[in-house]
Amino acid sequence: MAAGRNRDVERTVEDFLSYEHHNRGLSDHTCTAYRHDVLDCLATVCPDGSALDDVTLDDLRAWMGVRSRQVAKSSLARQVIAVRNFFAWAAHGGTIAHDPAAALRIPKAQSTLPEVLNERQAATLMDTMDHEVEEPADPTDPRQMHDYALELRDTAMLELLYATGVRVAELVGLDLGDIHEDTRTVKVTGKGDKQRMVPYGVPAQHAVRAWLDHGRPVLAQASSGGAVFLGARGGRIDQRVVRQVVHDAAAAAEVPDIGPHALRHSAATHMLDGGADLREVQEMLGHSSISTTQRYTHVSIEQLKGRYRQAFPRA
Repeated sequence: MAAGRNRDVERTVEDFLSYEHHNRGLSDHTCTAYRHDVLDCLATVCPDGSALDDVTLDDLRAWMGVRSRQVAKSSLARQVIAVRNFFAWAAHGGTIAHDPAAALRIPKAQSTLPEVLNERQAATLMDTMDHEVEEPADPTDPRQMHDYALELRDTAMLELLYATGVRVAELVGLDLGDIHEDTRTVKVTGKGDKQRMVPYGVPAQHAVRAWLDHGRPVLAQASSGGAVFLGARGGRIDQRVVRQVVHDAAAAAEVPDIGPHALRHSAATHMLDGGADLREVQEMLGHSSISTTQRYTHVSIEQLKGRYRQAFPRA
């Protein structure tokens, strides 16, 4: 693309991203991904200063053909969604006369069942965390108190991740005002800044209360603000630290190696196994589409088939 045309297209893309962020609630992370995807496509279908109005469906299909050999289907699906949204926005706003991407089909990503712990493994993980928390021999020793605080924090995080099925980013973003102990619920801000109330159980309540009463005050600094969970230096905890805590806890409990998202998968599967309604689990997890939640019914079926093969003599 010519330099002037390139700047014009880039400004158009930025206008599109501003609309997506402010009107559709897309996160900064998603907008960054959309920017890369759309500009990558336009560099291919609008070469040498050609206009957006010159783009055809065949051009977009050719771009898809090239990208399909370079990225996974799931990544290509995201890129196609970004490009379709861009051209639909441009056509609706009159930037282009017609939408060449309207008939562009989104490739179906290969469906894979999410990794989960079974209920026994989840119980072992939580019990191991509870048993590893020991009160310091010398409460006046700052080092011992610091380690004790971290143990309380890690236990509270795991209990809350499993009890609520929240995403790790949602856990990290929790503020003190989001915890409602009287109703045992937590206010969660999810994707697109959508908020939901999620219940949690008694073990999580005890773990969170122990952390807030005896752990958080040890780590709290002026930089802590209202964050529920803090890092070792007192600031809001980083997602990478939470992931490492979960991996370390799984290793200590001698259960399959998992991350926070696998605890989310596990919570959803165990809720459905226990008889929860699919819509209830969808609301708890903050899924915008019921089809996303339905994946967990397949997990339950596969686990049932596995138990059947093990237990039934004519399986």
